[in-house]
Order: sequence, then C-alpha cells, then structure tokens
Amino acid sequence: MTPRELKAALRLERLAVRDSMAPEARIAASLKMLDHAGDAIEFLPGQVISGFWPIRSEVDIRPLMARLEERGARLCLPAIIDRQTIVFRELVPGAPIVETGFGTTGPAEDAPVLDPDILLVPLSAFDRTGHRIGYGAGYYDRAIERLRLKGRTPRLIGIAFDCQEVASVPAEPHDVALDALLTESGLRIFGLGISEYETSVSG
Repeated sequence: MTPRELKAALRLERLAVRDSMAPEARIAASLKMLDHAGDAIEFLPGQVISGFWPIRSEVDIRPLMARLEERGARLCLPAIIDRQTIVFRELVPGAPIVETGFGTTGPAEDAPVLDPDILLVPLSAFDRTGHRIGYGAGYYDRAIERLRLKGRTPRLIGIAFDCQEVASVPAEPHDVALDALLTESGLRIFGLGISEYETSVSG
C-alpha cells in the first residue's frame, strides 16, 4: 500500500472506533481534557486560539475553549471558504453561529478573520511521535502553510480520544507534525521524536 492508501485505511478504522464510543463516554473524556489542559496550555493574554465546534463523534472542546477564554485568549473557529481553503473567524460571546460548510458551524461572514497563535486541531488518527492523519481534505495543512508563509509559526495541538492512536502514521513530505496532543489521558508535548506527558490521569 502507498502511504496515502495506508492513511485512508487507518482513517476509516480509527473513525469507526471513535464512532462506536458511547455518547456518555465521549462526554466524560471531553471533560477530562478540560481538567488536563484548561490551565496547562501556555499562552499570553490576547493571543489567538483556534478551536472547533464538534461534528459527528468528535471531542467536544467547548468547555476547554471557554476556560481558555477566561484566561484571556481570543478565540476563533475555522470556516470553509471553498474546497481548498479555511479561514479562522473570531468567536465572541453573543455572536451568531451559522453553518460554515461540510457540516461545520462557526461565526458568520462578517466576523473578523484572525491568524491563530495556537491551533486546536481535530484529527482521525495519531501516533506517539506526533504525526497525525486528518480527515483527508488537507484544509489544516494548507492553512498552516499560509500562516508560515506570513512569518507565523502557530503551535499545533491535536485533539483526539485515546482510541484514535495507531502504531505509526506513514508521514509524507507535506505533513505537518503536532507540537502537542490532548486526549483524555493527558496533554503530551512532543520533542525529538518522543512524547512526554505534561499532565496525566494521575495528575
């Protein structure tokens, strides 16, 4: 199998496992992620953090996003502009949330577009070295590349359940590795190909 074909197979496999999680298990895991990362993710007041509203069986990070906002973060959500592009629209209390393409929701078109300092990235699978498999459309890879071309180096924190881990992700040249990963077991910081838990279930 080619790396692309292997990624597609792993994507289907791990998403099927994620879909099989009971709703109450997903909720419990999402709240554990708030406990692990709500005060552990480092940023300066006023820095921009991109999150996401959950679709299908994704982690619900809205409680985590609310905590980051309490700590002084500016929040934004991705909006799909076309088949190639997402932008990040500012999320402010009381602003309307609308459909933004392919089942996603977020701020309306008149919301300011921001350049995130930190991206909380949904994914389908990951491995212990910080490589990830997205959903196959490449939106985040292209958005990250555009930010880097503007001289920005956003931190990438993958968001997933433990059950989405695989032994190894077949990395391709265009792939962008994660700086950290958040699951219900803790917040892992990646470096030198080895992951270390910054927080864990045991604290």
